[in-house]
Amino acid sequence: MTPDLIKRYAAPVPRYTSYPTANHFSAAVTAEDYRRWLGELPQDAALSLYVHIPYCRELCWYCGCSTKATQRYAPVGDYLAPLFAEIEAAAALVPPGHRVTHIHWGGGSPDILKPADIRRLGTLMRSQFSFAPTAEFAVEIDPRLLSEEQADAFAEIGVNRVSIGVQDFDMAVQRSIGRMQSFETTSKAVGLFRERGIRSINVDLVYGLPRQTEESASRTLAQVLELAPDRVAVFGYAHLPDRLKHQRLIDESTLPGPVERFAQAQLIARHLTDAGYAQLGIDHFARPSDHLATGRLARNFQGYTTDQADALLGFGASAISRLPHGFAQNAVAVDDYGRRVGTDGLATARGHAMHGDDEMRASLIEQLMCEFSVSWPDLARRFGAGVEQLRREAEDLARNDADAFVDLHEDGLRVTEKGRPFVRMVCARFDPYLSAEVEQRRHALAV
Repeated sequence: MTPDLIKRYAAPVPRYTSYPTANHFSAAVTAEDYRRWLGELPQDAALSLYVHIPYCRELCWYCGCSTKATQRYAPVGDYLAPLFAEIEAAAALVPPGHRVTHIHWGGGSPDILKPADIRRLGTLMRSQFSFAPTAEFAVEIDPRLLSEEQADAFAEIGVNRVSIGVQDFDMAVQRSIGRMQSFETTSKAVGLFRERGIRSINVDLVYGLPRQTEESASRTLAQVLELAPDRVAVFGYAHLPDRLKHQRLIDESTLPGPVERFAQAQLIARHLTDAGYAQLGIDHFARPSDHLATGRLARNFQGYTTDQADALLGFGASAISRLPHGFAQNAVAVDDYGRRVGTDGLATARGHAMHGDDEMRASLIEQLMCEFSVSWPDLARRFGAGVEQLRREAEDLARNDADAFVDLHEDGLRVTEKGRPFVRMVCARFDPYLSAEVEQRRHALAV
């Protein structure tokens, strides 16, 4: 990989955790549409549930999540009333024969909740939905907030996988992003969960942060490996100060450039694979025995997953639901979210109804992101003659592929080893919604 090549392909493009991506949602999808979609799910639907807690104790400068900082618990406690009401309203609409196979609490920081409220929320969800005995129940944790009592509460409601945010342990990097978090604090949090029988631990890292170098990333990774996580997710920092005002606190002159970002990502990948982790997709790593490495890979708003549910139901402010019919997103602002739930029971503010060749392109992009290949016969069995349009687009892509990123053959399209770090750029070639002029301000660099 030459510096010129890396720079040439370092354009902002979507992460493709969905297709179409959320910035193409519109107010054309309403709560009535979402209500109807829920009622039309299969009687035996497998469901995935996501709950969004949009609060943190303090706002990290690098953060791109929909959250706000509060030093008081009152706003968090007040938020739970509409959240509980929304969960009850949606549960009344889904078919009675459903089963829940995946649950994920994200944020924000779900461990900003008091132990009693963790139990209340977990108990409510189990009373409203039918959980499969083998359901994966994951929660995102800020180890700086975690207490023994909270760990007890998470274990009691059935949490069996924990995702711990680290980003970087280097103090210079931490000062540059407004997040001071020691290795000792993180290690203690891991220990609290393992002591309570929660064995599946995920660690989140970020590269491309201010003042971050290959050396600092290497030191951080050595400490992470001491924690022996089952999975490691490695995300590229998305610097979008035009959209995220708190990112303006970051000194842009200290950000690594595309070549440095690429080197950091490659170094972390090498260290993790050398340590025995399997690389999955572009940015997830798992122990070979972990079911992320052994199961069928899929992609959703949390990244790579084994979640194969028929529908993902999102609860809370800004949460997105994915159903066979399309996407429905709740109001982003907490006050607006609460008003909508109080008036209607649901909080849908925008979304996208799948139409035309959306589902076919979504399948192609997900396969490229997960497996780096796609089979024309397999797509044709699902979508019929429309696949021929994708084949023509793939042929055009291959004709202009001067850097050998793809290998086109009669049965399908494959992203080469050289092209894998740039697979998002390949996917973008099949995304007719993408507008380069608009997307520049919405997405992270492709490296």
